Amino acid sequence: MFRSLLSSAKSLAIGDSGNKATKPEDLFPVVSKEVDGDDCDHDCATCTITYPRSFKIDEEDKLFGLVKGWETHVLVATGKTDWVRDVADEKGSVMQAIAEAKAPANGKLMLSASNIPTPHHPPSYSEPTTLLLLPAFILIENVTPATVPLVLEKIISQAPTNSTPLAPFSLPRSLEAPLPEASPAYIKELTTRPCPHQALILLCSQKTRDARCGQSAPLLRKELQRHLQPLGLYRDLDDERPGGVGIYFISHVGGHKYSANMLVYRRPDAFGLDHVERAKAEGDQELVPKKPEELRRRKQGGVTKEGEEEGKQEEGKGQEEEEEEEEENGEVGAAQCIWLARVKPEDCEGIVKFTVLQGKVIKPQSQLRGGFDRQRGVLSW
Repeated sequence: MFRSLLSSAKSLAIGDSGNKATKPEDLFPVVSKEVDGDDCDHDCATCTITYPRSFKIDEEDKLFGLVKGWETHVLVATGKTDWVRDVADEKGSVMQAIAEAKAPANGKLMLSASNIPTPHHPPSYSEPTTLLLLPAFILIENVTPATVPLVLEKIISQAPTNSTPLAPFSLPRSLEAPLPEASPAYIKELTTRPCPHQALILLCSQKTRDARCGQSAPLLRKELQRHLQPLGLYRDLDDERPGGVGIYFISHVGGHKYSANMLVYRRPDAFGLDHVERAKAEGDQELVPKKPEELRRRKQGGVTKEGEEEGKQEEGKGQEEEEEEEEENGEVGAAQCIWLARVKPEDCEGIVKFTVLQGKVIKPQSQLRGGFDRQRGVLSW
């Protein structure tokens, strides 16, 4: 009775967006044996990684629908995996500047410090850094505390949000910051470019908030890497090849008693497998993740023999050419954010296979906290 009353109170506090999914299956597809095969809900049998014996979490609370909504999410590159308790208190940092600045015009911003590498080594808050803006899937480079108000007004406030329809958008490729004349020239120009990845996995690693987050994040990354690498999808921190999956550690997102928390951001049909029925697939080729250039050709009208030849040429393209094509074709950002909790190493095989590759949920009742699907126009809040 007490838990039921508490859940009701939390729901009232979070509110209703008007497009709220009331059940997990209203938000994301759930795996089924008929469509996804008899083993779709099995834990990994070959996983050898385990959490420490002292790793205990809440297994009883209802999870779905009890996360507070947000519209945009900013990851600040710090090159670190742990921070002071509240990252807004990191003195002289971009996180502090964002927390103290006027909020963006397009709704609530979720702020996370991250282990994304900084342009300068060793990392220093006195040097410009990079932001990753979601759901836009846009990197904002050369950001300093002094340029944060401009970033919030001219870039983040103009970007798509979790509740806006999935449609092409454009943001300035560069902006000159109105800084004092005496400011160094190298900090005056802000630039933006598309994030090269097709999907992102964000893991809370902040042990200053809870030791379990610091323990679980590196173990999960290792297990995720084991399953992504054979598919050619694993991207380490400095790997900017187009496509693949970036795995980043981030600061506290709430709910550490449900560790491990994992947020999966996916582009629309990120690997060309969203509509594949694994139980009926004819041969392994149908289950191979598609590369970004192949997905673009499909979007533009199908793959022909000529298209296959063009694809071979496209594979040799550099990052700059990829970005130019992305701009021409229309960046739309993330279609989904799937927020999971109580994630264990033995869950990683299924999460890669069904959640990352196909946008599906395996254990909706025990692991799904919420998220959004911009393609279908639904959110969990």
